[in-house]
Amino acid sequence: MNGIGTNSGPGALEGAVVAVAGAAGPAGRATLLRLAEAGATVVGCDAHPERLAEAVDAARYAHGGATVTGETVDLLDVDAARDWAERTEAEFGRIDGLVHLVGGWRGSASFEETALSDWDALEKLLIRTVQSTSLAFQQSLQRSDRGRYLLISAAGAGKPTAGNAAYASAKAAAEAWTLALADAFRKAGGEAGPRTAAAILVVKALVHDAMRAERPNAKFAGFTDVTELAEAIAGVWDRPATEVNGKRLWLTPQP
Repeated sequence: MNGIGTNSGPGALEGAVVAVAGAAGPAGRATLLRLAEAGATVVGCDAHPERLAEAVDAARYAHGGATVTGETVDLLDVDAARDWAERTEAEFGRIDGLVHLVGGWRGSASFEETALSDWDALEKLLIRTVQSTSLAFQQSLQRSDRGRYLLISAAGAGKPTAGNAAYASAKAAAEAWTLALADAFRKAGGEAGPRTAAAILVVKALVHDAMRAERPNAKFAGFTDVTELAEAIAGVWDRPATEVNGKRLWLTPQP
């Protein structure tokens, strides 16, 4: 896992306030649980209110006393994202992280069969939401003494296949945007180096228990379990901002 911390150290996330975008999916649920276990206040958002409520309740139940909240936010609207960031900081006094888990996949059997409607959908899901959250949370994260902006990306962004043109291109654009945010954090840190980091966690693909149940004979070779991803996310707070800012942190063998 390329040196990413696998256990959140004592106090690394204790008392932190971390927002999770795309909190209702399997990766989001695992992340809510792990961050709550580490002592963070977790503020989730998703476009699916019922699934989000289930994820929030599960994290609260698993870690009694943990503060875990959720709300529906339109992350295609940067003003809505800014309102979310402002409400979160006003309520909890700080923001120490934004974990970007908004996902989606569309592909085709061949390059010539690529539908540009796939690009239209993925541009919104995979790029616009990154733009909105990064712009909305930048200043809050810079005010933190341990701010982290974490994008979950795919190895295919750097090695696209013929049938994955839209998906790989969208992921590559999201990575570039996140690296630009990292450069802003670097410049804000001056000679002392960045106090806040933007980093990219790279997987081949994700797997979870429901997928294994649906396909009991599948090997899922090279896939990262969502619980392992959540562990790696928490582990980023163990490392200084100067070590992770602007870095691709590989959870799968680097091609």
